[in-house]
Amino acid sequence: MLTEFGYVFLFLLIGIVFVAGGLFAAWLLRPNRPSFEKLTTYECGEDPVGNSWIRFNIRFYVVALLFLIFDVEVVLLFPWAVVYQDFGWYAFGAMVVFVSLIFIGFAYELGKGDLRWDKPEPRIPRYEKGIGVIEEKVRQQEREEVVA
Repeated sequence: MLTEFGYVFLFLLIGIVFVAGGLFAAWLLRPNRPSFEKLTTYECGEDPVGNSWIRFNIRFYVVALLFLIFDVEVVLLFPWAVVYQDFGWYAFGAMVVFVSLIFIGFAYELGKGDLRWDKPEPRIPRYEKGIGVIEEKVRQQEREEVVA
């Protein structure tokens, strides 16, 4: 006689066999005609140009984290909406505290400007040809003073 864990193991085993069987059948039936175009990296219809190790803007990371935070909030709100009447005012108060903390975090991010896409890129000083950017600006100001 199978225990509850046995049923779970059997379910996982059948799932693994089902997926592996589907992949094996697809491998047997699919045509195999590799070409240069099929082996190149596909980027939304654009031809890949340059190195793949580029630096992405940090805003993409921040927006992804904010999306995850608000996604988790929605995932927690659905079960609460189903059972909150059974728990009464305590559940309502707990969710008010939770939503207010999320709202405070959202207001902080909004006030910080992390949700604005038109924010200019920060200027990074560079060292070019042995003369620093600051030294070059000082020399340019000295030239302007001499002319004036």
